[in-house]
Amino acid sequence: MLLNAQAILYYQVVAKLERAANSKYRKIYQSLKDAIASGEYLTGQRLPSESELVKIFGTSRVTVNRALRELQLEGIIERRAGSGSYVRSEPNRTYTFGLLIPELGSTEIFEPICQGMMAAESAANHVLIWGKTLARTETTEAEAREVCKQLIASKVSGVFFAPLEGIPSKDQINNAIVSMLDDGGIPVVLLDRDICDYPRRSHYDVVGIDNRRAGFIVTEHLIKLGCRRIAFIAKSHLAPSCVARCEGYRDALRHSTVELAPEFIQQLDPSDTARVAEVIRDFKPDGIVCSNDRTAAHLMRSLADLQIAVPDEVRLVAFDDVKYANLVSVPLTTIHQPCDELGAAAIEAMIQRIARPQMPARDILIDFQLVVRESCGSKLREMELAQSCTGSR
Repeated sequence: MLLNAQAILYYQVVAKLERAANSKYRKIYQSLKDAIASGEYLTGQRLPSESELVKIFGTSRVTVNRALRELQLEGIIERRAGSGSYVRSEPNRTYTFGLLIPELGSTEIFEPICQGMMAAESAANHVLIWGKTLARTETTEAEAREVCKQLIASKVSGVFFAPLEGIPSKDQINNAIVSMLDDGGIPVVLLDRDICDYPRRSHYDVVGIDNRRAGFIVTEHLIKLGCRRIAFIAKSHLAPSCVARCEGYRDALRHSTVELAPEFIQQLDPSDTARVAEVIRDFKPDGIVCSNDRTAAHLMRSLADLQIAVPDEVRLVAFDDVKYANLVSVPLTTIHQPCDELGAAAIEAMIQRIARPQMPARDILIDFQLVVRESCGSKLREMELAQSCTGSR
């Protein structure tokens, strides 16, 4: 059948419109697919609504709908009636994560964090494997590199790493570990602390608490209890988390509305009774902020050997709230780290990092709680205030 000129023109216009519609639909489809693949939209995240996509791409709702339907058919998104379109989850996707925690067994906070990881809902489909335990005081760079080789050979999807602290070579070893994992293309999430001293920052996600604010809170607590000569005591070669706690201590002294003695910061072995005696003699503290519970427990024992009563003569506070904090000779006032929440947040951070490797490094801070026990002398302070009120009548 021969077509007249008018019919030919009609079919040419229709064909042109169809090509334009196909071009717009493909543009929307490919743009959304690329955004999901790059991690711009994460698993379970809601996409812009159809009306928003119409505005973004300057096209019709029919064209947008076609693109979304194609993504749905490919299993990339799911469309929920009355709710919108969401990036489809991958329930069968299983990751294997390595755990590289040198202080496991010597610093009690990491065991409950790992338990929090395993209990996290988002970890249900994933596997956690332990790297060879590194002894903090004996680890060499060669040993650390060997552990990394094992993790890389296991083809782990990511590594949770708690950087070494407390030894002169900690920075060298920590940097060797993360460099090898970087070269192996393995994402790293740091637990509790960074690999460089506060306020500098690495390019890795760090999951922990706001240690500077925590340092402020415990020091302010001692000030409110009447302490005016407050020291900060830590072991040598501080972890960045403890450096931040020390900065918080300084902040509290600077911002105090009452007159205080100048800051007094000492790095020492808290089990060295003679050295502790020098500190007490030279500074005469009435309050001490310890960098962590372990330091506080050893210091408490040294003070007992020196016949210095806690909290009657000196009040102690610390950080971590490990299980023995309530079992030492004088139960310890300390910052409680929510280990279950830290573990769950670490798993989620790793999954997001894998999905979106180019996003900026993050400090993922979980809120903490000050747990008040006998070592800070709060009950003693209440008695003093009560006696003061009684005497003024």
